[in-house]
Amino acid sequence: MRIGILTGGGDVPGLNPCIRAVVYGAEEHGWEVVGFRRGWAGPLNFNLDDGAEAQAEWIQPLTRKSVRTIDRYGGTHLHTSRTNPQKVRSKDIPDFLKDKYSFAEGQKTVDCTDHVLRVLEHLNIHTLIPIGGDDTLSYGARLHKEGFRVVACPKTMDNDVFGTDYCMGFGTAVTRSVNLINDLRTPTGSHERIAVVELFGRNSGETALISGYLAHVDRALISEVPFDVERLAQLILEDRNRNPSHYAMVVVSEGAKMIGGSIVERGEADAYGHRKLGGIGEQLGEELKRLTGIEIVSQNLGYLMRSGAPDALDRMVATSYGTMAVQQIEKGHAGMMMSLQNGAYTTVPIDTCIQGVKRVDVEELYDVEQYRPKISHILGKPMFLY
Repeated sequence: MRIGILTGGGDVPGLNPCIRAVVYGAEEHGWEVVGFRRGWAGPLNFNLDDGAEAQAEWIQPLTRKSVRTIDRYGGTHLHTSRTNPQKVRSKDIPDFLKDKYSFAEGQKTVDCTDHVLRVLEHLNIHTLIPIGGDDTLSYGARLHKEGFRVVACPKTMDNDVFGTDYCMGFGTAVTRSVNLINDLRTPTGSHERIAVVELFGRNSGETALISGYLAHVDRALISEVPFDVERLAQLILEDRNRNPSHYAMVVVSEGAKMIGGSIVERGEADAYGHRKLGGIGEQLGEELKRLTGIEIVSQNLGYLMRSGAPDALDRMVATSYGTMAVQQIEKGHAGMMMSLQNGAYTTVPIDTCIQGVKRVDVEELYDVEQYRPKISHILGKPMFLY
């Protein structure tokens, strides 16, 4: 049997331990593992007529020897992209496919799924394991709908894949954020300023919420709740005045917005329709300085949140997801996503990720008046409060 595996979307710590677990588990059954490089761009760009040397740019045989040490560092051994084979723009279609796919007038994208399926058949892939967020996994669900065997693993440091309480990458992102937020207390306190720390989090503010909760920041602004900047300025000025060291800390999700404002986006939309976010922290800092007269320390943690090796929790979850995926294949199962629910490992149908949205439970976890985490009830909640 031959298993395919790929990682798509943003990289997070934990991808490599998951890949390693799949390879080790597969080899115990005598199965081969083929890694597609650069996410869904791998099968999209694989030319069946190329020689082995050219094809090696897009696929990589994975063995116990080749993945033995990859769990010791972050990122993804297979590299990644935000490619969506069912919505490929003309400029992104490989040259060898341009004669096959034509664009009607006004048509912006074409669906190259039939090519992807031919590649999987050509390579004799029995089951494909995509590792990614809801965008990457949504295309895995598409392949399952087309009749191909798919077993998926969820990852995203926003922890926003619907159908699972935990996505690999989230724990390390929170750990990095808490450490860096606390490190920023040094210059902020020394200069008696207000720090505004922007964290990744497009639609879900869970990373900012939990990081702010654990770092005990003064205020935390999340994607789900638009904020009144004048009220925030008053609150943060009071926070600063109460602090013996005369400073205050605010964290803000990149997807947060002021009341009456809009999400700060830039650049061209990617294959899934998302433009890059980032800039609300700087914008907020300028407004707070204008309203309070206090100098601002503005810091976008950005990619630092997803850098470096995974923490123990992400190693555990990633390894468990990879191991469980192999066990499900051994049982003949497909069309499912690995999941954690109520503290227990389980599986859900793969299309669960596109059946809903996962957002912060504002009523249970957030004070919309004070702009800060407020955990109403902890008894009975899972470890990360979800």
